[in-house]
Amino acid sequence: MDRTKLLAARYRAATDRPYLASALYSLTIVPASDVPTMGVDRHWRCYVSPAFVAATPVPELAGVWIHEVAHLLRDHHGRAARLPASAQGDPARINLAQDCEINDDLLADGLALPAGRVVPGDYGLPRGRLFEEYIAGVPPRPHAHDCGSGAHGVARPWERPGAGTPGVGDVEAAALRRAAAEAIRAHQRARGTVPGGWSRWAATILEPVVDWRRVLAGAVREAVAWAAGAVDYTYRRPSRRTAALRGVVLPSLRRPLPRVAIVVDTSGSMGEDELAAALAEVTGVLREVGVRGNRVSVLACDADVRAVSRATSAADVTLAGGGGTDMRVGVAAALAVPERPQVVIVLTDGLTPWPAEPPAARLIAAVLGDAADPPAWIETVRVPVVRPGG
Repeated sequence: MDRTKLLAARYRAATDRPYLASALYSLTIVPASDVPTMGVDRHWRCYVSPAFVAATPVPELAGVWIHEVAHLLRDHHGRAARLPASAQGDPARINLAQDCEINDDLLADGLALPAGRVVPGDYGLPRGRLFEEYIAGVPPRPHAHDCGSGAHGVARPWERPGAGTPGVGDVEAAALRRAAAEAIRAHQRARGTVPGGWSRWAATILEPVVDWRRVLAGAVREAVAWAAGAVDYTYRRPSRRTAALRGVVLPSLRRPLPRVAIVVDTSGSMGEDELAAALAEVTGVLREVGVRGNRVSVLACDADVRAVSRATSAADVTLAGGGGTDMRVGVAAALAVPERPQVVIVLTDGLTPWPAEPPAARLIAAVLGDAADPPAWIETVRVPVVRPGG
């Protein structure tokens, strides 16, 4: 491999974009004739095709260096792992969406990239979005360029994580991301010439936004654990101490699984995509903690309860409505059944009246957007909403 040419391209990339220099020089070069062009694994090893280096001019190689390190700086493999399960089965499609996110910024920054690179406009998609927003608009392409597990998270045959190829650990990777973000901020103050995508990325590192999925999952798990904390006696499984007492059967203690009701706001102001994402998060967490089947009911509600269903996943839910909004009706209906739930989760945009006082159940509100605040006594999780053109 023409290592001199490859290193000259990295030097050019680091010189022209000094805020990325530390990250670029943290990549370990691994020659690999079976890699299509260049790719990275999640431990910052950069696999390089000798034939690709020979055929590609230095300016374009410099652009590819920045493209590959961008996958790692933006934690694409970590973000891919947090995608819904339905979106994780096509690594090539994920990679294309990620390339749209990166190349959009690189080309706007005047970088040269090899032929065949993809941008959002290739699929009629808007510029300046994250790859999670692009996936739905990217068609499957089985032979797309593969940037490796450092992008989509799935290990490739040409990756060689064995001895002799040192890598970067998670703690060091986090430090490299923060150092790059701080360098971007310093570069902006000195020259003000950083592409918008990199500027927004730096802001998320230096001023992190709490991941609503983790917050919602934590709230649901904690509420279920709280509701299950009450124990009761049962004779279905006699106490182990029964054997010591002739003619006496002692009950054992049991910790029953709670019942959970999910009240879904289906009024006209609700966005279907965000609503489906929040509902999938809730039902997924409930499955993880063992609450499923007939222990979960979902009520579709606008100004009235339109549909009630038992749910084991978001796909089982029938949503109906589209009129006004009054979540008090949904909460009251959820608690009116003979086997009343111990936990009620409301998915809404917040533009609704709320009960005047706490109900006899744990109440969680997953509020889509920031239009309104529920009462202070309601445990609230904010779910960000991306509006068209926003």
